[in-house]
Amino acid sequence: MADPFEVRMRFTHQLQHLNASTTSAQKAASYAIKHNDMDEDLHSCILEQLEKNSMNTRANIFYFIEHLCEAAQKEHQDSFIQMIRRDIYRILDAVAPADGTGAANVKVLRKSLPKLEQLRVLTPDTATELITALKDRDISLTQSSPSPTSNNQTRANTASGLSRSDSINFVNPNKQAFSNGPTRIDKREAAQRMEEDRERGKRLKETTWEVPGEGSVEADRLWEEASDFGEDDGFQGEDETTALLGVPKHETLAARLVRVP
Repeated sequence: MADPFEVRMRFTHQLQHLNASTTSAQKAASYAIKHNDMDEDLHSCILEQLEKNSMNTRANIFYFIEHLCEAAQKEHQDSFIQMIRRDIYRILDAVAPADGTGAANVKVLRKSLPKLEQLRVLTPDTATELITALKDRDISLTQSSPSPTSNNQTRANTASGLSRSDSINFVNPNKQAFSNGPTRIDKREAAQRMEEDRERGKRLKETTWEVPGEGSVEADRLWEEASDFGEDDGFQGEDETTALLGVPKHETLAARLVRVP
């Protein structure tokens, strides 16, 4: 049996060095599944790293959670899924804090939550509720084209000492998050974020055309859309078959004439 301390240290190191590539996420997910007997300890590592790392690393960890849930389903390790489901509000609070510092990660969450719903980690109602609630955390939306209603709300918040980007905390709704204004981002971190966002964009385009591997959903759809089989379809099939076999076309036509009464 592996040393629990060593497993925790290795897993923590993998989480801290995640990037936007699928390989790094799958490697960390495989490591977690391999040591599923320490699932609660590894899950606590995920929560710990989500709350102490940079916003870019938090986004990568959330993408990793997708792969972890997918791998857990394949290996029938429901404990990881149950813990993610239980702590999803805490996870979202860490990835996109209510004070506006994680506004760049709101887009990441919007793209990933439907995937968790597809994996049945989240119910449709929960996913919809979270996506709707994330609108309040997207500073780019709250700062563009304010409506009269939002202006009135802003004045009311200002009078009560709250800033425009304040939002309700998922875990503790009674706890109001206060924004400290724009957060300075290191140039290297900004360049890394842009590069990894491009990588995520390419990955999203690749998965757009994915067809579910289980069942015959795509085949059933094509069958329903196909027209009824006719005599012309039979002739066309014969032409394609004879072309593949190298039979001269005039011999095929002669054979058809013989069959005509």
